Amino acid sequence: MAAFAASAIFAGAVGLFSTDSVHRLWGAMAACAYALAAIVVMAWKSRGADVALLLSFCGALLVPLAWMAWSGEQQPEVTVVARSAVSLIHHGTPYENSTALAGTSDPNSYNPYLPVMALFGMPRALLGGGPLTDPRLWFGVVFLLAFWLALRAGGARDVTRWALFAAASPVIAFELAVGGTDVPIVAFLCLGFALLWRARPELSGLALGTAAAMKATAWPALLIGFALLIVRDGRKAARVFAAVAAAVVAVCAGPFLFHDGGSLVRNTVLFPLGLAKVTSQASSPLPGHVIAETGRIGHAVVVAVLAVALLAVVASLAVRPPRTVPQAVMRLVIALTIMFVLAPSTRFGYVIYPATLTIWLLIVMAGRLRPAPGDPAARCDTRWRTRAESQPAA
Repeated sequence: MAAFAASAIFAGAVGLFSTDSVHRLWGAMAACAYALAAIVVMAWKSRGADVALLLSFCGALLVPLAWMAWSGEQQPEVTVVARSAVSLIHHGTPYENSTALAGTSDPNSYNPYLPVMALFGMPRALLGGGPLTDPRLWFGVVFLLAFWLALRAGGARDVTRWALFAAASPVIAFELAVGGTDVPIVAFLCLGFALLWRARPELSGLALGTAAAMKATAWPALLIGFALLIVRDGRKAARVFAAVAAAVVAVCAGPFLFHDGGSLVRNTVLFPLGLAKVTSQASSPLPGHVIAETGRIGHAVVVAVLAVALLAVVASLAVRPPRTVPQAVMRLVIALTIMFVLAPSTRFGYVIYPATLTIWLLIVMAGRLRPAPGDPAARCDTRWRTRAESQPAA
């Protein structure tokens, strides 16, 4: 009841105070759904939780998403993803070339995502507009599948309920209904670390490599996963992980780097850092953006401080590497939080990364404290504990 009540307050605040009409629409719909869910939980002791879960999932996610997909209400990044798929089909690249970018003043002409993200726009590019071809629908489908697998592989219990609860929470539902591009990425991050818990470095490399081939925000996860494997499982497992992840990124992004590397760098590196001709529309009162807005010197200072902070995170991996998956996930949460707070172009929506990773970790840890009889997660814990105890400290 407390979770639904807090969600209702948050959604109500979005509906009342947001300056974005799409955000206000979601807030109005979701606030009613969360409030009704909280009342149902309080009034119906036996089955209220399941009914409230269904109400929140439908009212905060399905109904707003369906209405916005049908009416065309969306944030610009949805159009960017759809247009990148059209460009990929017709021009062989999801990026505008350097000549086109030099003559534009529209920030939405840039595509800050890596090539795999264009796949979510393929249904619309091939079949035309409509609710079923909206990229947000496929963002949601991939999130539910990947997050469900991440919960199961991590050792959580009641994985279907927890997956629906996470999807219905404001952390995911808000982002997914209005834009959604970060939703599948964070699901693959959770899945990658869940597979590290299962001691499957090759599958973890595949999952984290896929996330890294969608957006550069997933790259810190590769370094942290590599550091964990070296300490816990040895160099061989770490090399397998790194080779698979690097192969995924190379296969997905390599052809476009060779085809027109300048366009890829301008879109995915210079534009997010605010170093392109046109600056990103992403804004917030976070320190990085506020300082960057003071001028060229402020922007240079922010980029330098961000680089130093990320180098400090990398140094911490060498000096004090994580030895367990929870330690690795929390290290990633810290790294991503620093990156988003200090980034020159950022928005509050990026909290989806640390928030979802933390939610996933808490759900999994709760399940692993009392694993079901015969759950392989318990056996894996015992095996890894024995292995860790038998190896000398690094």
